Amino acid sequence: MRALVTGGAGFIGSNLVDALLERGDEVTVVDDLSTGRRHNLAAALEAGAELAEFDIRDAQAMIELVGRARPEAIFHFAAQIDVRRSAADPAFDARVNVEGTINMLEAARAGGVARLVNSSTGGAIYGEGRVIPAPEDHPVAPEAPYGQSKFAAEGYCELFRRMHDVSTISLRYGNVYGPRQDPLGEAGVVAIFCGKVLDGGSPTVFGDGLQTRDYVYVGDVVAANLAAAAGDVSGSFNVGTGVQTSVLDLVDGLREVTGQPFDPELAPERLGEVRHIALDASKARLELGWEPTTAVREGLERTLQSVRAAG
Repeated sequence: MRALVTGGAGFIGSNLVDALLERGDEVTVVDDLSTGRRHNLAAALEAGAELAEFDIRDAQAMIELVGRARPEAIFHFAAQIDVRRSAADPAFDARVNVEGTINMLEAARAGGVARLVNSSTGGAIYGEGRVIPAPEDHPVAPEAPYGQSKFAAEGYCELFRRMHDVSTISLRYGNVYGPRQDPLGEAGVVAIFCGKVLDGGSPTVFGDGLQTRDYVYVGDVVAANLAAAAGDVSGSFNVGTGVQTSVLDLVDGLREVTGQPFDPELAPERLGEVRHIALDASKARLELGWEPTTAVREGLERTLQSVRAAG
């Protein structure tokens, strides 16, 4: 298969690129390297992947690139993922996450792309969990422009499906963690904590540390993307474990994995932070044949190994 991966130099995107190459696909990566890292693609470029340094906000460049690469599938990861920046500059957030997605949909339409897999978010769209684990029909109540822009992007994916028969699907991730994780996203706490425990430092925990998230390992997210690309169902699908894990659970897990002291330093609670959320992924299991296979303890061990190797 010929695949185009936007944001492919980033955390999740680069892991998907590796998986695509491993199974013999032709891969073109689109990334402006504003947050993505070229070294995440070192092995991929040696294996024949192409890196096109473009901004997805450049509509004409996206149309021309898709026309040249002729992908059968587009995996759309490129995004503005910093919740705090979205609050400080919601217009910029929308230009990247909404306008950028529209540009990829237009390019897919013009290029006759068979399938577009859009990366979205669960917790940031649902806000505070009223039902846990939250199903896809959970009330939409973003607490930051980031969640709102991602929800709008999903709407455009459905619109292009109805108007132009572009085959699309949106995957709503939990808090993705694993090798190459960037500390920018909310799930970046895992990457930060791994660095702290390896350096013999102490983790900073905001509030009481009992706030919970659905931490899903990046390898499972890659598998969800491959399953989504292979199918023809549309709409929004949760990609998570359904399990609530607290910040203190992460601290305890890393302490157990390393066998060394790892006592948190408490800081004031951050305003507007969601207290509890987890995602019900039963729809993905039934319609995509996907389910997570990596428990948090195992995922933490793998992430620690990768951080140690990179350091």
